[in-house]
Amino acid sequence: MSELKLKNLKNILRSYDRIILAFSGGADSAFLLKVSVETLGREKVTAVTGNSETYTSEEIGFARSFTAQYGINHIIINTSELQDDAFCSNPPERCYICKYHFYSEVDQLRKKENINHIVDGSNADDQHDFRPGFKAARGFGVKSPLMECGFTKEEIRSISKEMGLPSWDRPSNPCLASRIPYGNRITSEKLKIVAEAEHFIRGHGFNVVRVRHHGQMAKIEVSAEEINRLFSDNNNEKISTRLKELGFKWVSIDLQGYRQGSLNEALDLKTFKLKMKKN
Repeated sequence: MSELKLKNLKNILRSYDRIILAFSGGADSAFLLKVSVETLGREKVTAVTGNSETYTSEEIGFARSFTAQYGINHIIINTSELQDDAFCSNPPERCYICKYHFYSEVDQLRKKENINHIVDGSNADDQHDFRPGFKAARGFGVKSPLMECGFTKEEIRSISKEMGLPSWDRPSNPCLASRIPYGNRITSEKLKIVAEAEHFIRGHGFNVVRVRHHGQMAKIEVSAEEINRLFSDNNNEKISTRLKELGFKWVSIDLQGYRQGSLNEALDLKTFKLKMKKN
């Protein structure tokens, strides 16, 4: 089945001819980028990565090293969503606002270089998640060939591993603004604190980490299987001490463990999706 999907993917890419690929450095976009270069050739593929305070230096660093490893043309676009009060006020459509800024810049580049299409690494699993950014992408005509071919995250990781891609097991790591509950203002300081807190916890061997910024309280999410490890080797004391040094007064643990989009649980998604559709 995966071989048929891969064949279909290459056929779709050939129909695009020249592309700009929105490259986050994650497993999905890295896989699509490598297949695109193999299918179309380096001269017809440009990878573009957005850079702002909402992303960690590690993410940008990996994107740079991946494209350098395979000799791929790579452009970094500095975005300025933190200068937009509509974004910083942190409404449920925050992701739409962010992606609109990014794709506005990418589309200008596409027109300047006379490139046919913009593509992204959205996969079939993403259709079941709450992602207002999809609307922004579609507004600029962004194509999602992995989704169109039905590739799941598991399939992408499996094929990437077979291809020897260093991205195959990279954990998902959406922008740092997703750590701040809706309605709580997004600031550069909060983003920096979250980034440093997660970096510290990952340094103690935790692969998937989210530190949700609830004002003076930090809520830690790790995989359900790793929650007990937070209390081994004095990890709880080390992590609590460090996070309080960063400015939190209280440090808590989400006993359900990490799950994608946990902050969306506070939303009436049905009502909000209808609102987004009308607008």
